[in-house]
Amino acid sequence: MGDCESVAPQLEGEENLIAAAKHIVRALGSNKNLTKDVKKILADLGSQLSTMATIDDEGVEGLKSGIEEHLSVVEEKIMSWETDESMIWDSGPDEAFEYLSAVDEARKLIQGLENRCLNGEDEKELLHRAHDVLQLAMQRLEEEFKYLLVQHRQPFEPEHMSFRSSEDDGVDVGSMVSFGDESFEESARRDSVSRTSEECIIDLIHPDVVHDLKCIANSMFMSNYDHECRQAYVIVRKDALDECLFDLEIEKFSIEDVLKMEWGTLNSKIKRWVRAMKVFVRRYLASEKWLCDQIFSELGSANFVCFVEAAKAPMLQLLNFAEALSIGPHQPEKLVRFLDMYEVLADLLLDIDALFPDEAGSSVKVEYHEVLKRLADSVRATLVEFKNAVATNTSTNPFAGGGIHHLTRYVMNYLRLLVDYKDTLNLLLKNDRSVPVLLSPDSSPSTEDESTSNDFSGGVSAMTLHLQSLTSILEANLHEKSKLYRDASLQHFFLMNNIHYMAQKVKNSELRVIFGDKWIRKHNWKFQQHAMDYERATWSTILSFLKDESNSSNSSISRTLLKERLRSFYVAFEEVYRTQTAWLIPDVQLREDLRISTSLKVIQAYRTFVGRQMYHIGEKHIRYNAEEMQDYLLDLFEGSQKSLHNPHRR
Repeated sequence: MGDCESVAPQLEGEENLIAAAKHIVRALGSNKNLTKDVKKILADLGSQLSTMATIDDEGVEGLKSGIEEHLSVVEEKIMSWETDESMIWDSGPDEAFEYLSAVDEARKLIQGLENRCLNGEDEKELLHRAHDVLQLAMQRLEEEFKYLLVQHRQPFEPEHMSFRSSEDDGVDVGSMVSFGDESFEESARRDSVSRTSEECIIDLIHPDVVHDLKCIANSMFMSNYDHECRQAYVIVRKDALDECLFDLEIEKFSIEDVLKMEWGTLNSKIKRWVRAMKVFVRRYLASEKWLCDQIFSELGSANFVCFVEAAKAPMLQLLNFAEALSIGPHQPEKLVRFLDMYEVLADLLLDIDALFPDEAGSSVKVEYHEVLKRLADSVRATLVEFKNAVATNTSTNPFAGGGIHHLTRYVMNYLRLLVDYKDTLNLLLKNDRSVPVLLSPDSSPSTEDESTSNDFSGGVSAMTLHLQSLTSILEANLHEKSKLYRDASLQHFFLMNNIHYMAQKVKNSELRVIFGDKWIRKHNWKFQQHAMDYERATWSTILSFLKDESNSSNSSISRTLLKERLRSFYVAFEEVYRTQTAWLIPDVQLREDLRISTSLKVIQAYRTFVGRQMYHIGEKHIRYNAEEMQDYLLDLFEGSQKSLHNPHRR
């Protein structure tokens, strides 16, 4: 290698000699008075040049021979690996170092030859040959670069993040057709991944080979094969990022696929997307950016360009799914999922801006901001659709048993879920007129408490206004549904049940903070009014049969009339028993309270009547004693019809 290593200094020395000669010529042109010493030196120089002229051809040939010999050594080293199927970097650090050194020598030979004035065909042939050797080396380095990236990739293991969970059970979040049931509350509850699991830089490539990758990249860039190096990196790492999405159970769907998807399936996909988004951006993309910085840190903007090109397609795949959701129909059951998606994108906004700060990443950043805006619009549009769906939900038949309507359960459980998103909803609804605050015309002025205008500056949050508006719409709808009952007592019974349910849901949940105690007191008063109205409608006429219309036990009323009144009471009581055992009060406490209240009125009136009129009526006409009557009243409101045709069977 010693003779070969002297060729490059020879080329450098020749350049220095030419520069010195040019300097002498300029000095002679500006100085006509030469000293004897100078003249002697110039005479010696002329003599030397005359001598050299005679051997010029031999010197040039010698230089060419040295360059060619050097090139041959480099070529031999590089070509030796073309017939070897093994990988250079698997053969040990010495082989890798020697190969990179040979590449470096080839590059220097090319630079030296290009700096010469290449007049002869032989010199041009040497340059062409050197380029061929370097190109061959670059192809090999590209293969080695890809091999190291693939072979030493570290596995990404999301199992510990509990990605496989209840989302796979196919539970529907309910629909506005049936208005769901209690399961809506649990199946729609928001999902989360702990922030500590999100923010952790991991080694995507084994640390031992990062330095080797950096050396290969530096060599390729210095040899003007930067495009090939970047392309090799992007191809391999894009595949790795795609595999990461696969590990996170993110599939690739077209907009049409998403729009055609059944809600149960789509709901599961959205929950996976929300979980995967944070892990992918905060953990995987952050680690990918770190890897790019390690490999390309000395190569200008290459680290950023490689990262963007590798991450762009997977990021757009994730964003396309969210975009497809946003342009699809805004069914009410999607509201919670829209909020989940909006919140995760809003939470990652600073991360995205940091990962894609410059022009190269602008397409990703612009699309990200656009999707975030569309999701915000979808939240508002879905809330409008939800209000409209509640307002227009109609029934052709009365709700059996006067219990809690599916609509009431659905809406109140829905509102409980929205409390988790109060900060986001306040942000999205503040001063937004696209979501009108619809107040029920049947509501009293104080129903909405302080929240009777759209002015959010009065200390009432935007979310409070809209949620109270929703309950007003629900109440108006329930009033319309109550009119389907022909029995006035069942109308009040139905409203009592449903308004009590609303009040309890607010009182016993986070909704209490949103609605306030005044709203709760108002609705407690409402359901209690309906309870009293029920008692009047049911028992006033029946208890009138037991009304004492005399001032003494020796009443002028005939015994026949007294017996007829008692018989009419029994008939009416038995009819109430037959019908109202089928009515249902799901809340145990409300059921007991109404039974006690009814029992106090009925049993007191019955005891008084029987006690005063027993002599006139006769014991054989008394069907039930007071204790039996009280037991029968305890059978009411269980939702299972019974009969008193046989007084000894219930």
